[in-house]
Amino acid sequence: MKILEVIQPGPLTTIQDLGRYGYQQYGVPPSGALDNFAFRVGNLLVGNDESAASLEITLFGCRLRTLKATAVAVTGADLGATLNGNPLPTWQAIAVHSGDVISFPRLNSGCRAYLAFTGGLDVPLVMGSAATCVRAGIGGLEGRPLRRGDILHAAAAAPMGRKLGVPREYLPVYGSQLELRVRLGPQDDYFTKEGINTFLHSDYAVSAQSDRMGYRLDGPPIRHKGKADIISDGIPSGAVQVPGDGLPIVLLADRQTTGGYTKIATVISADIAKIAQAMPGNRVRFRQVSEDEAGAALREYERAIGDIRHLLQDTDH
Repeated sequence: MKILEVIQPGPLTTIQDLGRYGYQQYGVPPSGALDNFAFRVGNLLVGNDESAASLEITLFGCRLRTLKATAVAVTGADLGATLNGNPLPTWQAIAVHSGDVISFPRLNSGCRAYLAFTGGLDVPLVMGSAATCVRAGIGGLEGRPLRRGDILHAAAAAPMGRKLGVPREYLPVYGSQLELRVRLGPQDDYFTKEGINTFLHSDYAVSAQSDRMGYRLDGPPIRHKGKADIISDGIPSGAVQVPGDGLPIVLLADRQTTGGYTKIATVISADIAKIAQAMPGNRVRFRQVSEDEAGAALREYERAIGDIRHLLQDTDH
């Protein structure tokens, strides 16, 4: 059924899910929501499976008209969301009616907001996923960002009987100073001791040349022992690639699947959402952690989502 009309798409609004996995050996990146936490919680708020297709809205300027009564949830960045010109509470399930206008007029904090609908968005699956990869032209709506006049469909639409929200203690804070925890490797031995020290003890600034493929950082160059090139190998999410200029690039969901530049470290899974919400000019520092610490951070990340899931289930019954 028709659920949404795009009045203004903003600079980059795409349909995403949790990603397209099992095809990287064929050169197909996983794509999917950059901020996994905000995306999953948005779906939980409106009663969906955590992977249901939703909107990822980058920066500001997006305006949408609902075409059916349903429930929505806005999570992630604070883009000044409004409903018919009035403030729209975020991290809550809100009932909307046919003809209502949801807008994201300004950037307050973070970079990417998520808009989930009851039932999830209904688009053809490509390799089992609704995730949009604009570079490959696949997924979502014709493999592209949304345009003015687009009509989106939902698998189902029904207002929720009560307003559900996420307790404040679980809400992330999107600041301008980021600490990203990393595990060194797999090619940290290609860098000098001074280079690794530079990487771990310097402030870097998010470059304007950052996107869903990766975040380029400006700051002190990281010294290699020799050349920056290696035989191409696989690239995981959060890999910190350092090309010949010595400036790190944190690779994200739309990254190339293999690459021939040295990777000094990998950002741990629990911290990917932090860099995904960073804006140009935000400051980044890297902190080395052990395998045990990385595992504990991931368990705590999943525990928080599990807590929210159970709280919402208890409230809904």
